[in-house]
This record gives sequence, C-alpha cells and structure tokens, in this order.
Amino acid sequence: MAVKHQRKVIQLFNNLLGSGFNLTEIVDFLDRSQLIGSSYTETMRQELMAGGNLATIMGRLGFSDSVVTQLALANEHGDLGISMGKIEVYLTKLLLVRKKLLEVATYPLILLTFLTLIMIGLKSYLLPQLENGQENIAAQLIASFPLIFLVSLVGAGLLAILIYAYSKRLTRIRLAELVSRLPFVGYFLRLYLTAYYAREWGNLIGQGIELVQLVNIMQAQQSKLFQEIGRELEASLLLGEEFHHKVLSYPFFLNELALMIEYGQVKSKLGRELTLYAEEVWERFFNKLAQATQFIQPLVFIMVALVVVMIYAAMLLPMYQNMEVNF
Repeated sequence: MAVKHQRKVIQLFNNLLGSGFNLTEIVDFLDRSQLIGSSYTETMRQELMAGGNLATIMGRLGFSDSVVTQLALANEHGDLGISMGKIEVYLTKLLLVRKKLLEVATYPLILLTFLTLIMIGLKSYLLPQLENGQENIAAQLIASFPLIFLVSLVGAGLLAILIYAYSKRLTRIRLAELVSRLPFVGYFLRLYLTAYYAREWGNLIGQGIELVQLVNIMQAQQSKLFQEIGRELEASLLLGEEFHHKVLSYPFFLNELALMIEYGQVKSKLGRELTLYAEEVWERFFNKLAQATQFIQPLVFIMVALVVVMIYAAMLLPMYQNMEVNF
C-alpha cells in the first residue's frame, strides 16, 4: 500500500478509535462509508474473523514493517491512541520527505531531457540544411554530439551495473561505509542516514521501547542495513559497550548523533531528543540538496548555451568563409 493510503487509513483508525469505536465497528463503518476501497475492508474483515489484531490487519494491507511493528508494540504496552498519533505524524513527514526529494530531482531531469531532444533535432533537421557542401568544426561537433552523449550514457549505465554487481557482494554496512567516504555524495549519505535512524529510533524509544527491544526490532525489519546494524548493536550491548559509543564507530553517521544519544540518555529524554534532532538534520539535508541543485542547474544551462553557440557558429562560419573567398 502506498504511503499516502497508509496515512489515510491510520488517520481514519485513529479518529474512530478516539471516538470509542472498536475494530469490528470501524471495519463496518469503513465498508458502509466507502472511505477506502472495498477490497481493503474485505481484507480487514477476513483478518478479524481469523482472530487478528490491528497490527496483523495493517500487515495484511501492505503497511511497512516499521508501522506494523509499532502497532504490535502498542498493543503490548497499551498506548495505542498515542502510538497511532505518532504513526500518523511519521507518515505525514515521510510524505513530505518524498515530495521534497521529487521536487529537487525533477527540474534537472527535465532540463537534461530537453537538452537531449535539442541534440537529436540538430542532428536530424538543422544540420542538413546548413551544410550546403561545406563543413566547419562547429557543424562537425554538433553532428557528433548526440553520439558522444549516447556513448556517455551507455558508459555510465555499464559503470552503474558494475558498481551494483560489486555492491551486492558487500554487506550493507560495508557498502554504506565506502559510500560515506566519497566526496560530495558521502556527505549527503551521512546526513540522510543520520536523519533517518534518528527519526526511527526516536519514534520507537519515544513509545517506551528499551534498547534491547530496539535492536531486536531492527533485526526483524526488511532493510538489510537495519538488520545488520541491529545485530551489531545487540552484540555490543551484550559486551557492555555503550549505545552511543557503538553509534560513533559508524562512519556513515554524523558524530553529532552519538553526542545527541549520550545527551538524551543523561536527561532521560532520548526519544524526544532524537526526534527533534532528526527534524533538524532533515532540514539541513534538504537545504543542502537545494543548494546542490542550484549548482547543477546552471551547469545544465551552460551546456544548453554551448549548443546554441555551436548552432550560430554552424550558420555563420560558412558565411564568413564565403566572404573571405570573395575578397
């Protein structure tokens, strides 16, 4: 189920549970009101008849493991209403994150697509009309540009395939360590992973989850990186190592994260501190992305401008050559 639909379902359940509805009444209400698809309500009813709870219902609907785990734990510690509210906020922020990423990535992609179409048009329509039996360097460059661009794309694609094949042979932790050491890209990865894990840990710890439970939850998630970090954290805790010391050893996290964990543990407000810190790092992450986009976009414009200059050169150079011959 898409995150947008997950948020809508959680919002409906949260409102109805707060109004005193039980699960059976909620399913009947949603079925009659058609607020969500009938296939979803039918799945809910089948799961209820099989003796399932709210967590198993959401699991059958295709909710993320993180949400299902939070609901399952909420059934155990009894703070279902509070947990539903936090999950709703979490899904809302997740939607905003995806929306911002899409906004940042869309504009450069449009410009690159436009540049590709320009090059194909120059090759197919404009150059044959300009040549008239004469060629110049600008015309030759324009004629070769689509081929150069295509070869570059194919080369980049092959390189990406090789990198992907190599990455599959590495553990997720080792891969994250290698990428985090790369210039430019590594900084963005550290920002992203720091914000992501701070938010996830903050949400879980804020619900009263102990560190031992937290690492077990991490190992039950679908994300391989989540699982591997969970196993390593569990091993370090069993050896008596402090949580923040182990986090500090990971190069793909900002050093600030370990400091925030230590500070939050001292104040006994770790969940709240991590949640606030995650919001600050997310803001920093998107500001840096916007700055990077502002740097990339002028480069794309410069490439387009060079193509335009080559067009004028292809048109004007033959005229100057004819003038020199006449003189």
